[in-house]
Amino acid sequence: MADSRFGLTELEDLPDDLRERVGEIASRSGFVPNIFRALGHRPAELRAFLDYHDALMDKTDGLTKAERELVVVATSAANHCTYCIVAHGAILRIRSRDPYLADQVAANPWGAQLDKRGRAIADLALALARTPEHFGEADIERARSAGLSDDEIWDVGAITALFAASNRLAHLTALQPNAEFYPMGRDPA
Repeated sequence: MADSRFGLTELEDLPDDLRERVGEIASRSGFVPNIFRALGHRPAELRAFLDYHDALMDKTDGLTKAERELVVVATSAANHCTYCIVAHGAILRIRSRDPYLADQVAANPWGAQLDKRGRAIADLALALARTPEHFGEADIERARSAGLSDDEIWDVGAITALFAASNRLAHLTALQPNAEFYPMGRDPA
């Protein structure tokens, strides 16, 4: 199976600014994630994706980096997005230092054993991802009761929304995960 039904753009074929930006990611991870290669043939969209991704995922206040990845994995599991489950599952394993958490959330985000805060984060993301037409004040109040601030609730919602779009793009392109993601973060040491 091809890595994407619309082809992939190689790093050297990206415009200079994107080649530098994606190149930094590749140097840290050791490979170019296929999502960047899939979006590479539309540089303006790749820039917008990276900007919004970084604005949400690189924040240092509020949600932890692991909690942000929990939102992505729960959302992606609810949306059956293999690419994002595998890619962000790897990042969740690394950021949480838990080699089992991502698989448990990916297999059943509604039933994964999480602490009270993690459960509130996942439940908020799942409510917005799966039944947005029913999302409302009760969902917000449950998150607040679990101790989430309004800024954290906003971040859960914004990350859920970004990855709903990302999940749909992965489905559209039939994007396949890079093989390098699968072993990442699995060694409990």
